[in-house]
Amino acid sequence: MRRLLALRRDQKLTTRHVLLMADSLEVTERTVWRWLAAAERDEAAADEPGARAQTRDRFTVTPEVRRLLALWKGNVAAVHRELTARAARQSPPAAPPPSLPTLHRAIQRDLTPGERAGLAGGERAARKHDVFLARPRGWRNQVWETDHVQAPVLVDVDGKARRPWITWFTDCATNAITGVAITPGDPSRESVLAALRSAVLREEPYGPFGGLPEKVRVDRGKDFLSRTVTAAFDLLDVTVEDLPAYTPHLKGTVEGLNRAVEGMFLAALPGYARQPRPGKRASRPKDEVLLGFEDFTARLLDWTLWWNTEHRPAPLQGKTPLEAWQDDPTPLRDVLATDLWTFTLEDAGTRTLTTRGIRFRRRDYVGPWMTGQAGIQVRVRFMPHHDHRIEVYHAATGRYLGPADLADQATDEQISAVRRARAARSRRLKKDLEASQRERYAAVNQPEAPRRLGALTTAQAEAELAQAAGTDLSDLAMPDLIPPAEPPADWRTPPSLVTRSAPGRPAPVPSAPAPGRQPGSTAQTTEDGDAS
Repeated sequence: MRRLLALRRDQKLTTRHVLLMADSLEVTERTVWRWLAAAERDEAAADEPGARAQTRDRFTVTPEVRRLLALWKGNVAAVHRELTARAARQSPPAAPPPSLPTLHRAIQRDLTPGERAGLAGGERAARKHDVFLARPRGWRNQVWETDHVQAPVLVDVDGKARRPWITWFTDCATNAITGVAITPGDPSRESVLAALRSAVLREEPYGPFGGLPEKVRVDRGKDFLSRTVTAAFDLLDVTVEDLPAYTPHLKGTVEGLNRAVEGMFLAALPGYARQPRPGKRASRPKDEVLLGFEDFTARLLDWTLWWNTEHRPAPLQGKTPLEAWQDDPTPLRDVLATDLWTFTLEDAGTRTLTTRGIRFRRRDYVGPWMTGQAGIQVRVRFMPHHDHRIEVYHAATGRYLGPADLADQATDEQISAVRRARAARSRRLKKDLEASQRERYAAVNQPEAPRRLGALTTAQAEAELAQAAGTDLSDLAMPDLIPPAEPPADWRTPPSLVTRSAPGRPAPVPSAPAPGRQPGSTAQTTEDGDAS
């Protein structure tokens, strides 16, 4: 447009120039002439082809409209109704707001798709419209990423349908899964340590991927930042990069793996929880046979092997993770399996080995190597949540002495019986609490105070209050053990006070009223005005 303006100023503009512009922009000749007229009035309209004149009366999105969009979750019609109501309430009446189509056009023109999504759905919705840069590939074991992901598959765990958790480490340079651990229930720091051992070791059945990485990225998970896991990374000379919360794009390698395992493997397993179901309510078929936890673990490990040796991710340009790993000449840092096992145990401090073994968490642990060792100072290390065994080291030299097992450990049948009793007690307590706390209110169709439902008779209310107040302590007295004695003769006993007597004993006779006191009165006023 600036070129056309220059030609017009020099009086060299012809219809042929306008037609060439219209053909190149795929618009009509009349549109180009209109753009040219707008550019003559305001040169800002000539900054880009097709720019319209910036008229002063055109409606633009104001901060008030943005706030209303956030309030009404992006509902433009609700924003228009709010603007209309506010204009009608003003005195004198303000100018009417723009029409609904005009408001739609202004929002589409002045707000980016990310802003519109963010005002409607928050930061996560706005992030879907952002552009993210890709990190350089780097070299093997330069950076690992780790994460927990709950598998959307129901698995049979001791007769109950559960969704297991997967904890894995992946190498950012080669997309290789270096280590994995599967937990039937909620993961913990023990899951992280188990996955870390399988990731670092390169011997069978873990190799050839492994070695010590230079850096590991985590996302503020309390399991990954626990004292035990942090100490293990420090001992292994591995830097932990704690990413900000709610920033999955900063660890895109493992997040991509979380999405890939569902679409490429988990969706085809029986018990997949996100499978489209017929009917109004999505439910699992009653005759569906779930995989056992052992079978699920075996299939997941087979898929992990396929991912590392056969799958060819697009970023690797036709190579498998194994080929990319083997083509990288970067030297690896290995660690002995015994040292790795020691580094990935939680330290419980020093103890004294007695004739009863080692006292740890108010329980005794014994081992066959303890014979003749009573009296020495030892250091206890253990795997979190594995309280059936501890690892013992010499406190002075650090030499590994051996394992110690829990003494007098209960049998599997006893443990199962205890668990069943605990589950029954929990169900019974939950039922009682829900019954006592459940309150129903009447439905209303006009403003009024909430009205509780559930009628009680006077007798029912008195009985329930008496039960809640408990039993009278006097009813629990044992008169045969300490029989009540009669009050002394010089005590002043009011006639209205009925003294409780023991069964089979006559009631004590009230004493005569003291001189100067009327019968039937319960108090006497002294000269000082105090009641006696």
